[in-house]
Amino acid sequence: MKRFKARIKENRVWLTMKRLKARIKKSKPWLALQPRLKELRFDAYLMSKSATSIIGIALLIFLIIIAAFPSFFAAPSDPSHPEMMPWNPLLWEPRPPGVDGFVLGSGLAGADIYYGVIWGARISMAFAIEVVGISVIIGTLLGLVAGYKGGVLDEIVMRVTDVFLSIPSLVLIMAIAAVLGRNLESTKLALIMVWWSGYTRIIRGQVLSIRENTYIDAAKAAGSSESSIMLRHILPNSWSPVVVQATMDMGTVVLVMAGLSYLGLGAEPRTAEWGVMILQGQDRFITGSWWMVLFPGIAILIFVLAFNLIGDGLRDVLDPKMRR
Repeated sequence: MKRFKARIKENRVWLTMKRLKARIKKSKPWLALQPRLKELRFDAYLMSKSATSIIGIALLIFLIIIAAFPSFFAAPSDPSHPEMMPWNPLLWEPRPPGVDGFVLGSGLAGADIYYGVIWGARISMAFAIEVVGISVIIGTLLGLVAGYKGGVLDEIVMRVTDVFLSIPSLVLIMAIAAVLGRNLESTKLALIMVWWSGYTRIIRGQVLSIRENTYIDAAKAAGSSESSIMLRHILPNSWSPVVVQATMDMGTVVLVMAGLSYLGLGAEPRTAEWGVMILQGQDRFITGSWWMVLFPGIAILIFVLAFNLIGDGLRDVLDPKMRR
């Protein structure tokens, strides 16, 4: 009797799930998503045909695993501040790789290079995601509204954008970071204050061409609101260049962060950040402590290369002219 009731219960659950799936497939959101999902599957197929894209994706997966689980590869020296490298004043002189338990060697005062490379991946990944993500949101909203509305609003937004684009970005970032002080939060804010302008110009250019299409006029005639037209019709058809640019900017942001740290405007000393590690090892590189510069430099190279390869693949996939 108990088995019979259990089977009836299982059948009811199965029928409920089946009905739910049928309703989802018949629902308007699902029908609207089907072409998008089909397009995404085709894009994934095209990406799989590119050897460089596969290499970039493999490198990115490797970096994501390290950034997501750094404690699995290197136990944190201080659980409250795991981003700070472990130091040992008794071991002032750098140790080469494999000596005294240092896998990739040590820096000054026993700074573990391996620990810095592992935890630096987490710092760099989080930093790049925050800077690029916030910049994309700000730039997309400003470019979308300015391009669709036009008029005085467009003039104000684009003139402010031109001011930021007319000044060399690195010089402006250095000036802002110097005023805000030396730490990663100040560097992050300085980059966001400068980086949004490029996305604003890209989105605005896309919106100016898309808003003249016939289906936009049809949406207006059907009584759709301006916000609905911008979010449902214009934005989905103008995001491709932004995705490609944002992917490549992930590596560029980390490169700029490392450069600022190398110049003394980024992360604080003892931080497990690749630019700081190179700064600390530059004086010892000539004297033979090559590992202090080599391994953080390789980490930066892998990070930038991964996103550039993926960005190239996305550009070829998302550009209709390149897909022919």
